[in-house]
Amino acid sequence: MRLRFTVLACALVAVACMATTSTAVAAPHHNRGLTIAATPNPILAGDGVLIYGQLNGPNHAGRLIWLYHRINPRPFFTLISVTRTNAFGFYEFTRAEGIVMSNRSWFVRGPLLTHSRTLHEFVAADVSLASSAPGGITRHPLIFSGHVTPDHAGSVVLLQQQIGSSDDWRTIGVGRLGPGSNFQIAHAWRVPGAYTVRALLPRNRRNIASPSDSVSVVIQQNEVPDFTIFTSDPIVTSDSAYTISGMLDQAGTTSPEAGTQVALFDRMPGRGPFQQVATATTGPDGSYSFSNLTSSTNELYQVRTTASPLRHTAVLFEGVQDVVMMNASSSTPQVGQKITFSGTVAPDKAGHVIYLQRMGADGDWHTVEVRIVGPDSTFQFPWTFGTPGTKEFRARITGGPANVGGASQPVTVDVTLPPVSSLPPAS
Repeated sequence: MRLRFTVLACALVAVACMATTSTAVAAPHHNRGLTIAATPNPILAGDGVLIYGQLNGPNHAGRLIWLYHRINPRPFFTLISVTRTNAFGFYEFTRAEGIVMSNRSWFVRGPLLTHSRTLHEFVAADVSLASSAPGGITRHPLIFSGHVTPDHAGSVVLLQQQIGSSDDWRTIGVGRLGPGSNFQIAHAWRVPGAYTVRALLPRNRRNIASPSDSVSVVIQQNEVPDFTIFTSDPIVTSDSAYTISGMLDQAGTTSPEAGTQVALFDRMPGRGPFQQVATATTGPDGSYSFSNLTSSTNELYQVRTTASPLRHTAVLFEGVQDVVMMNASSSTPQVGQKITFSGTVAPDKAGHVIYLQRMGADGDWHTVEVRIVGPDSTFQFPWTFGTPGTKEFRARITGGPANVGGASQPVTVDVTLPPVSSLPPAS
């Protein structure tokens, strides 16, 4: 599912006319004398686009071809470029990076009243998202801010939270793009845990529905003032060691309570009651520590006294991050050539949604494909390149009850442009 966006094509039919200037015109009826294709489609805002096709019939070499476009929501087409066919009747136009920022339509005209069908190019806006902090505490809001390119000042943007390990998202906040196409949305959680959120610009006339890369935040419970609990690292990779520690004070005071036995309890989020896993005794300063803890899944921890009066800490969330590995079947493909990005996820994430992401012109990662992790915790993304240049991709898996999401290291591919005659046939 390219770019994860629902593409709805609509035919534009208007009176055919011949134009030799850049005067606004209507789209012609399609005839079969001239073909057209555009690659890639859809695209991220700012991506380059290759428009190509062939003039059919005799005397097709060295003939002039005119390219027209209409940018939504404008009603008319305008002439934007002219080229000549090669010896085989093929032509091509390159729309450089940074030019195509919103939905538009293309058609071309040729000699003797030939003209192509109208082709619709769909464009996703570049949406960024960042959190004011990597984590927070329950009932205290974090601020999520971002930017949308092209400028959509005044438009609504949604803050969404992922549901489980699926590609379903629930709206938890609504904001509006202000001057400069920037936004801020505040949200607080009541339950400790790891949460995956994204921003979404809903579909409009200028761009198709456009999500940001997701952001993971870790929310902890408010501390009990006289019985604290901390972790040496709130997010670790699977089976990496960490330490849970804290301070026990005499109830209602700031005086250390030394020589008291405490027990560490844990459970996986959403799974059963707490179970005791270790005991320790507080030191002269009231401190305790449980070291060399490991886990392959997220854990909730609580420390309790073992004798009366029974007391306990807040619940502490410990996140364990997925490890994602990915490589490409070729690092030097050509435009039109299909390659495969493949990799693995650990711990096992069979059935979990996973995303292929590409670095956009705005310097942020954007999702361009969605798949499901296979039964052996492997994944594959077939991909065909539409334009030449150096491209960066990565695999991104979001979090769930069992683990905090992670991403692979970037994979770089250098794409070259073959002769236009070798590209997929235009219609």
